Amino acid sequence: MVTSRARGRWAALLLAGLTPVVAELSLGNPPLRQAWLLVLWVPIYGAGTVLIRELVRRTGGGWPAVLLLGAAYGIVEEGLALQALTSPTIYGVAGWAPRIFGLNSAYTELNIPYHAVFSVALPILLVDLIVPGLRDRPYLRRTGLVVAGVVFVLGALLLRSTTALIDPGYQAPPMALAAFVLVIAVLVVLALWFVPRSPGLPATAPGTVPAPPVVACLAGVAAFGYLALLFPFGGARHPAFTEGGWVVVPMVAAALPAVAAGVLVHRWTSRGAWRDRHGLALAGGALVAHTAFGVIANGENATDRVSLAALGVVMIGLLALLARRTR
Repeated sequence: MVTSRARGRWAALLLAGLTPVVAELSLGNPPLRQAWLLVLWVPIYGAGTVLIRELVRRTGGGWPAVLLLGAAYGIVEEGLALQALTSPTIYGVAGWAPRIFGLNSAYTELNIPYHAVFSVALPILLVDLIVPGLRDRPYLRRTGLVVAGVVFVLGALLLRSTTALIDPGYQAPPMALAAFVLVIAVLVVLALWFVPRSPGLPATAPGTVPAPPVVACLAGVAAFGYLALLFPFGGARHPAFTEGGWVVVPMVAAALPAVAAGVLVHRWTSRGAWRDRHGLALAGGALVAHTAFGVIANGENATDRVSLAALGVVMIGLLALLARRTR
């Protein structure tokens, strides 16, 4: 019989491997022909998400804590390691929208929530559904937690070193780096000590929730709309094919529904009618829409688009198998 400790280690490894697949590969970044790049990203993505889950489970936090730490993770990756939040050259993102206090505003709005949801929350949710017996417990002991933290730091340093190849010569201003560190510290403190604690029991608040297909559709619309409003695609240089000051329209249009979706999900998940099949529908709808957007926006050629679409079909099949198991 596999011990609980061994199951926890396997679950942690599954989470570490799944995270960059969900966050990057299933969006077509990188394309499947460059999937080997995931090896470079597992240390920061995988160890980062495992570290977040372990901290939240140890402190009794819930999904608000996961999302806050996911936002902190996004700032570590994009602000400290890649330094894409402030770089005037990397990926051309400085031209998406006006730079505010040296920040690439539209890129920041897109990527910090993206990492909180797709790099952290959804992988954790999926592994909780795959290994339901461990969902309320840490996967690792203290030594494993320390190892995850060390690997995460080394992964961030590795990512920083490789960034010199795509953004040579850029170094974020010290004031910007200090501000990022301060915001990360605030988010960590809020997540681990101030957000409401999870009771560790099923939700019992009265009220109904939409059927799983409705949840999946709403999650898909929200995910696709958020990405499409903020990420320039189809030859556009600015979000949603805007020009000049009009870029504020898609930025506001993306923020308001995202907040509304967060409020709805928080309300639904607190009700007794919310079940695992709803959680899987939420994750599945967001992931399928996210890959569909990648096919449209990230494919450099027909081969990339077809291969990403094929990956999407495989993902739908795996989600359907998990749905059968969940029922």
